[in-house]
Amino acid sequence: MNEPETDPNPVMFGRAPRTLRQALAKSVWIVIWFLYLSGPIGDLAGGELSPADDVLGWAGLLAFIAVYFALVFRHMTHRPMPDGLVRAAVFVIVALAALLAWEIGPNWLVLFTFASVSVGVTQPFRISRWAIPALTCVLVLIGLRYPNVHVYLFAYALPCLLSGFAMVGVQHMIRTMQELRAAREEVARLAANEERLRLARDLHDLLGHSLSLITLKSELAGRMLPGTPDAAAQQVADIERVSRQALVDVREAVTGYRRPRLTVELAGARAALRTAAITADFDPALEQEHRGLGEDGEGALAWALREAVTNVVRHSSAGRCEVLLTEEWEADERRYLCLSVTDDGTGPARGAHDGNGLSGLRERLALADGRLETGTAPRGRGFVLRAYVPLGAPPVSGATTRTADHSPSGA
Repeated sequence: MNEPETDPNPVMFGRAPRTLRQALAKSVWIVIWFLYLSGPIGDLAGGELSPADDVLGWAGLLAFIAVYFALVFRHMTHRPMPDGLVRAAVFVIVALAALLAWEIGPNWLVLFTFASVSVGVTQPFRISRWAIPALTCVLVLIGLRYPNVHVYLFAYALPCLLSGFAMVGVQHMIRTMQELRAAREEVARLAANEERLRLARDLHDLLGHSLSLITLKSELAGRMLPGTPDAAAQQVADIERVSRQALVDVREAVTGYRRPRLTVELAGARAALRTAAITADFDPALEQEHRGLGEDGEGALAWALREAVTNVVRHSSAGRCEVLLTEEWEADERRYLCLSVTDDGTGPARGAHDGNGLSGLRERLALADGRLETGTAPRGRGFVLRAYVPLGAPPVSGATTRTADHSPSGA
């Protein structure tokens, strides 16, 4: 895929080029700095050098440019060279800079700046931190043999030192950019995984409850036929209603807009338990408003009610179910709303672990700063599920607070 025309990083710092245009942009970024070679090129074009120096200058300069460009371009395009070859290329660049500056003239001291850049680009900091000052010292020592360049020596040495360490900083910035890009990609991947988990939880909770109810009503309608066709027709009508609602719920869950309400889930729980011939005892507090209960907390409790009732209908073989909603204070003076669903069925299997439904419910409650507790019912038979969510506002003055017989930390 081509980069957009408005790409804020046209040179693709920290990234390998994917098109010819991007490779050319990187090449131009390297070649433009060759303008600093005007001094050596001026010496060669001036005709004042001896034939030997002229041959040495042209051959050395062309070799210097070729090795430098190949080394830096390969590094900028993320086409790694073997470490031994990289060290050999850097050695050639440094050797040519020293040889040409020593033999031809002071204008060739500028080659040390390119040598310092090549070290800063390709070598780790543990090497470049001493190699760059060493190159600067070599530049100064060679420059001292030219009496007429003493006044300009600082103009050669300072760029050599600063350019090398500047490239060390640029390489650190590029590595940081690469790490940030990798972290951003990881965050996007985790967000996608979290969204898939959310959708899986929603579909499990929605379809598990609805399909269980449809199955029960289908079995009931089958037993009613052909003796009581009117009652069977009523069950079929209920199946149609539940199916339509399940379709609506699934569509809303997929789009991420569904926020279940406790009163809505209460009606569904009553219908499911009634169809399964399970005697249900619902706390009147379930139909009341609770000050301080936020949308996230209410949604988590609604999911807890749906999951608990679905498990009672499908797995418990229970004859009775009790649903309570109580306000409770904990030791840290935080007020919680506790939904507890207790049945008199077979109870949890020994050593059993949470299934997908309970695992997803724990995650939902954790997102609402709540928690889930499950275990054997207080009477020693059956199963109890307790879902806790915090209440934000204090209770209204004079209002009575209901307290359950069990503590929030009880199993």
